[in-house]
Amino acid sequence: MQAITFVTQKGGSGKSTLCISLAVAAREAGLSVCILEMDRQATISDWADHRTADGPEVAQIDATQIDGVMARLRETAYDFVFIDTPGVDSPGTLSAIRAADLCLVPCRPTPADLRAFKPTLAAIYRLEKAFAFVLNQTPARSYRIRDASDGLSVLGVLPDVTIVSRTDHQDAIGFGQGVTEFNPKGQAAAEVRGLWRWIERRMREIADIGAGHVAAA
Repeated sequence: MQAITFVTQKGGSGKSTLCISLAVAAREAGLSVCILEMDRQATISDWADHRTADGPEVAQIDATQIDGVMARLRETAYDFVFIDTPGVDSPGTLSAIRAADLCLVPCRPTPADLRAFKPTLAAIYRLEKAFAFVLNQTPARSYRIRDASDGLSVLGVLPDVTIVSRTDHQDAIGFGQGVTEFNPKGQAAAEVRGLWRWIERRMREIADIGAGHVAAA
């Protein structure tokens, strides 16, 4: 089992929506996924309450529970656990970063967002975790996307997929679906699937590096 933590200390970045649609895309790719929700806004739990399709399983937890829950999940058959964190600095956020194999940092291409991720990035560096930025909720076309991509690429890994702000994302959440279920042939669905393929490749690389370290030891 591998853990992906969605983390940023900027509210409104679309973190929970991205977590949901990537979890659904992973299930559609034949993988088993559990979502741990640490955000008290409970966006994902509310989404699950309106969902009629099977999975992914969703559980709300707090910072005191994450170590025990992760230990139990490692004994299960889940391929991935996704951890959705609150958009504030908290002990829970640090615990979620610590539990991650990969941290995803959603970021909109705005000056406020590009400044706000710095404390998150400092914590990720301090805990020596693999991470990647995700340009999220972007305009379809704008110089801001290019400028943000250039800046983020200098600081860390950036997928070659941008998640554009499209109404399919909000509509899918309202129906208890992922965007790939709501409009399978839409552009939003294609972008999410492309991002999930990139994440899968990245997770395999991380697993191979980990296996190499174990063999060397």
